[in-house]
Amino acid sequence: MVRKRILEILKRRKQATVGELARQLDMAPVSVRYHLDILQGDNLIEVGKVQREGSVGRPKQVYMLTGEADEYFPDNFAGLTSGLLRQMKGLLPAEQVQSAFCCLAQEMSRELTGISLANESLSQRMGRVVDFLNERGYFARWEEETSGQSVLLHTFNCPYVGVAEHYRELCAMDLELMQNLTGKQCERVFSLAEAGNACTYRFLVGEGVLERVGSQIEFSY
Repeated sequence: MVRKRILEILKRRKQATVGELARQLDMAPVSVRYHLDILQGDNLIEVGKVQREGSVGRPKQVYMLTGEADEYFPDNFAGLTSGLLRQMKGLLPAEQVQSAFCCLAQEMSRELTGISLANESLSQRMGRVVDFLNERGYFARWEEETSGQSVLLHTFNCPYVGVAEHYRELCAMDLELMQNLTGKQCERVFSLAEAGNACTYRFLVGEGVLERVGSQIEFSY
């Protein structure tokens, strides 16, 4: 509770000394320093600068929040996203909305699809795809089905949770993203938005093809 209050004070004030925090918290400075040390160890606060009272006197450390501390405060990204999607669907024809999400999926996948993976094994290639997705919050993993004819790609976290349930265009965008990343058509067999444990995509690879020529990845298995 004390550390939460310290974060809230620094959020409002932008910076504060130990003495200022102690007065606001009605605590002894030594106790405040204990909590500051923990917050600093968690990389939630940092010493911003040294403040002096006048030209002489003992320097005082001033504490401020780090960028990582922003995650501890509420945001309205889901509300903003829902509002934008609602306006988009109200103003544009359905085909243009679909096209916009397809273009967004292509833009998101461009970083990986620009890499040539032709000489890598299936395991290495899918590993790259999983790493790409995990960097973006999908909590993904892949596995080869026992038949050896298909690969399953699971994403256990939805980066758009709270929005995708109402706007399935985001689910369609993710399906397009998976196809762009792998260069192979796939089907979604389970969905988080439909009470599944994960979004699961199945890719057929038994014929030795995970291939889409052009600007996409070429998977020749």
